[in-house]
Order: sequence, then structure tokens, then C-alpha cells
Amino acid sequence: MPTDVHQHIWPQEFLALLRARTTPPRLDGWTLRLPGEPPYAVDPADHDIAARARLARADGLDLALVSLSSPLGIEHLPPAEAAPLLAAFHDGALDLPAPFGVWASVCLSAPEPDTEALRRELNRGCAGLQLPATALLDAEGWARCAPLLDVAAELDKPLFVHPGAAPAAPDGAPSWWPALVPYVHQLHASWFAFRAFGRPRHPDLRVCFAALAGLAPLHGERLVARGGGRDRGRVDCNAFYETSSYGTRAVDALVRAVGIDVVVSGSDRPYAEPVVPDLGAAAAVHALRTANPARLLGPTRGARP
Repeated sequence: MPTDVHQHIWPQEFLALLRARTTPPRLDGWTLRLPGEPPYAVDPADHDIAARARLARADGLDLALVSLSSPLGIEHLPPAEAAPLLAAFHDGALDLPAPFGVWASVCLSAPEPDTEALRRELNRGCAGLQLPATALLDAEGWARCAPLLDVAAELDKPLFVHPGAAPAAPDGAPSWWPALVPYVHQLHASWFAFRAFGRPRHPDLRVCFAALAGLAPLHGERLVARGGGRDRGRVDCNAFYETSSYGTRAVDALVRAVGIDVVVSGSDRPYAEPVVPDLGAAAAVHALRTANPARLLGPTRGARP
């Protein structure tokens, strides 16, 4: 079952609600306006469902998991604003044709996490829970999200950690700045916070970090040098790393650090093209695209009831 664990499609009702907003995140026609990023011209073809299904089949995929774009910041909007957007996203994504599945997202601005909303979406067929890395940067973040993670663990569903909203870029910053600076920093910090605070609280939870966790596992030698890596040789078999926007050199380096069994294929399409890293053996491609995603997703493998 070749799988891409990280794609984005915006269903029609979700697009309509973004266009109806008067403050960011909002769509002005096909121009996306976010607080921390320059205006982004969205290509309508990127959200043409039939065209995207054909593209997924051309990529040889049996499953492509659609993710809410956490950099939009929807999870952190006031509950009354977040709820209709989340409902439109889930309803539309769950109605997508094969080979698409979907990650569940939740509002994080309420006083207490809405575990029942998460349980409902997971029981409707979502493959797992997605959280923005900005919600998981420290002990407080992992503790606040713990009730959500308990629900995911109870239902045997994984967590997908995706970059969250970016702060305002410095004056004169190039267009790639958010993707290369705050996104990577968020993933890097959330991975170390997971190691220090998340894993002890959730010993069996399957977790996948987008974009190779900002390459955080490559800092193992520095971790040892600073007194935090006495178990450096032990691989966490339930911590996975998704490959979007990286190629052979980065993937090969990460494999040397954590082993190939925890690296899974993801593209971040339509924002990046899928890359099949050249790791020297067909078995490696099978591991990234088929065997490892199956272990990440569990028995249902993202399938709907």
C-alpha cells in the first residue's frame, strides 16, 4: 500500500469560509493572506480534486493523507471561528475520493482541549491526530495536549507534528524564509521537547514529525556532549520522520542516525514535489513508501470505516 503521509487539499466549503473571512487567515480570491508570511498566490489546480486524484494515482499511491495547513493558524483561532473551518475541512476531506485519507485537527484555544471532538473525527475515519509544532515546544505544551494524545493512544492512532503559524518575517526576508527558518525551528524544538517531556508521558504513542523533524536527530553527538544523550544508541521505534522537501543527502544522513525503519515518505504536495531518495536499494524505497507507513498508521492504515 504505497503511501504519502503528507499532502494538502482544501475542500470547496473550506475555501468558501476562508474567502468569507475579513481577517487573516483568509483568501482574497486565490491570494492567501497570513499574519507572518507574504501574500501567497494559490494555484486553483492545486485544489482540483479530480486532478489531484489523477496525480496521486500517477505517483503510484494507494493512500495519500491530507493534512490541515497548520501554518494558517486555524487551530489557535477563537473556538467560534475555528469550529466551522475545522468542520468544513473534516467533512470535505473525509468525502474525498480514493486514494485520499485525512489527519484530524482540533481547536487549541479553548480552556480545555476538546477530546470529544477529536474522538468523533477519529471514529469517523481520520488516520490520526495532527498538531502544530507550535503547540508542542515545551513541557507545558506537551502537558496541555496530553488529553488529546491519550485519546489518540486509546484508539491506536498516531500523532503527526506539522509546522504551525510563522511569526512575522524580518523586513526584506525572501519568500522562502518561513519554510526554512521558523518552520524548521518549530520542528526542531518540538522534537527535543518530545524527547524530554512527551515520550515519558506517552511511552507507546506513535509520533511522526514532518520534514525530518527539522533534522533534529542529527544533533545526537552534541546531545551526548551536553549530557542529554546517554541512550543515544537506542532508537525509538515509534518515532517516525516524514521526508517532505528533503532529498537523498538529508534522508541518508537521518537514516544513519535513526535507521531506515522509522522514515516515511511524504511530499507536502502541492507545496513541494515528491522525491524518492536514492538509498541504493529497492528495499529502501519499499520501506519508506509502504512498510514504514503501515507501522506508523497501525492496523487500519488510514482506512475509513
